[in-house]
Amino acid sequence: MPAAPVRLTARALLLDMDGTLVNSDAVVERCWRHWAAVHGLDPVAVLAVAHGRQGHATMAELLPGRAVEENLADNRRMLAAERADTDGVVPVPGAPDFLAALADLPHALVTSADEPLARVRMAAAGLPLPSVLVTAESVGASKPDPEGFLKGAAALGFPPADCLAFEDSGAGIAAARAAGLRVVGIGPRAAAHRPDAHADTLEAVTVTAEPDGTTTVTVR
Repeated sequence: MPAAPVRLTARALLLDMDGTLVNSDAVVERCWRHWAAVHGLDPVAVLAVAHGRQGHATMAELLPGRAVEENLADNRRMLAAERADTDGVVPVPGAPDFLAALADLPHALVTSADEPLARVRMAAAGLPLPSVLVTAESVGASKPDPEGFLKGAAALGFPPADCLAFEDSGAGIAAARAAGLRVVGIGPRAAAHRPDAHADTLEAVTVTAEPDGTTTVTVR
């Protein structure tokens, strides 16, 4: 018997990008497999922690004791490589209709990508970029730190408890929870981290604007 739909009410939505709106796994895996090979690391182990974080934070976890400057330099090179590679970047199923439904509702993008990469990937996937962006340049700490989600909520003018996050990764879900948000998990990576609701893709998510100014999110 199918599970009953989950309905969550919020005043604003905070959206991760990679894995949530945009499927960029092909690019991410190419870049991190190359980095793993250069450093003699197991690519499977590297990819297990790479999703959802800024690159330098992943590097710091995988190579403890390595100079911060080296990680930041590697991160700049990786971002440049990712911006130049859009092969296989596509929208997550349901993302175009989902974002169209949010056009007149309070929402923001909260991503570990920098702004140039966010613009490249959203454009490659044919998705509209939200007017409110919280990118890598906006924060001093990467997910799973809650700073990005707290800044997103503040930029939209709502307390975190009135916001709903959409995330695909363990780091992202941890960041949203630490910020005091409820979380809708999207895709296979999210399922293991016990979000408040889970959908395989955005095709299973419906957004309804209510007369009182709130938004009802139904996850089937």
